Amino acid sequence: MAEHPAYPVGLRLTGRRVVVLGAGQVAQRRLPALIKAGADILLVSPEATPSVEAMADAGELTWERRPYADGDLADAWYALIATSDTQANAQASAEAERHRVWCVRSDDADAATAWTPATGHSEGVTVAVLTTDAKGRDPRHTAAIRDAVVEGLRDGTLVAPHHRTRAPGVALVGGGPGDPDLITVRGRRLLAEADVVIADRLGPRDLLAELPPHVEVIDAAKIPYGRFMAQEAINNALIEHAKQGKRVVRLKGGDPYVYGRGMEEVQALAEAGIACTVVPGISSSISVPGAAGIPVTHRGVAHEFTVVSGHVAPDDERSLVDWPSLAKLTGTLVVLMGVDKIGRIAETLVAHGKSPDTPVALVQEGTTAAQRRVDATLATVAETVRTQEVKPPAVIVIGAVVNVGPETAPEAALEGVPETGPETSA
Repeated sequence: MAEHPAYPVGLRLTGRRVVVLGAGQVAQRRLPALIKAGADILLVSPEATPSVEAMADAGELTWERRPYADGDLADAWYALIATSDTQANAQASAEAERHRVWCVRSDDADAATAWTPATGHSEGVTVAVLTTDAKGRDPRHTAAIRDAVVEGLRDGTLVAPHHRTRAPGVALVGGGPGDPDLITVRGRRLLAEADVVIADRLGPRDLLAELPPHVEVIDAAKIPYGRFMAQEAINNALIEHAKQGKRVVRLKGGDPYVYGRGMEEVQALAEAGIACTVVPGISSSISVPGAAGIPVTHRGVAHEFTVVSGHVAPDDERSLVDWPSLAKLTGTLVVLMGVDKIGRIAETLVAHGKSPDTPVALVQEGTTAAQRRVDATLATVAETVRTQEVKPPAVIVIGAVVNVGPETAPEAALEGVPETGPETSA
């Protein structure tokens, strides 16, 4: 073959016959993109991986359970040859040549008439990378280039000058538990495109340092029992800047809808006729315990976990939490915003049947460089918080999973943890 570079082109395969020979790992990787492209796929193979078989069972392709036969490619527009039979691959490749069908071969790229590029996607853009030197093709190299370009598009570091990728409006972004690397790809990209960022105290603060100088950052920190920006003022700020034609990001900690009052802001924006995009975030209720080595569920130990707000005490008339019912559960209890109320929470749980010896872990500043874990029991947690000077933000985990570690057997985690307290054990 002449040593000329491949000519890049995008195939529009909707409703057009594509033949895939072989149903192993190569086909398993390539079929989803062909299905997404709307191709009329004929799969020819005696056997298939479970994932490929599931695609056939779902009606996403037609599977003929047999080896390749001459004539299979007669009506095809495109072919992927990926069987383990080298002779069959060569025969199919020759048929593709006769019928002028563009053909990819997984076993011999030099004998193929088409190559599959390393591809990636970001907000309506497809990135495809091909090596121009036929002798120096290295799939790892092209994949690395692909990944770098896609990552740049996703996080906003690779943007055409003066290119605005979205219309003015508000993006409600969950920033995750604190580590800037734990924000979603979409959230980071929207943050890079913002004109105005209204940020909570618990949002990933390190990301704000990456913003260009022209971005206006508004502090919406709600410091407990200190200075705060009223929710109504936050709503008004979102509306005011969006109406000025600016791209506004409301950066929150965790997930916007997990004790983040996100829906209140969405409702205010909807009432004002302003478009809003909600970007979910990683909730601290599961990520912070995980970062501290605590699984919120574990086979043989906990089959459920419950997340509650501890910002009001159990005996406060404003509390909507059914603490007596929680005390009867055998799974994991995760308490957010409850550091200063943990004494009364522990007393209430014990009074309603929870063992005083139930393990408790407090994870302060989870996922950040300042993270620390303090362990206690329901009987000792109030004093531990005082003597260890545990401060918010901290996630509190209550239950046997606190004792689970990389080398801990389930029965060991449950040792010394009665299912009920003294009042209900009789």
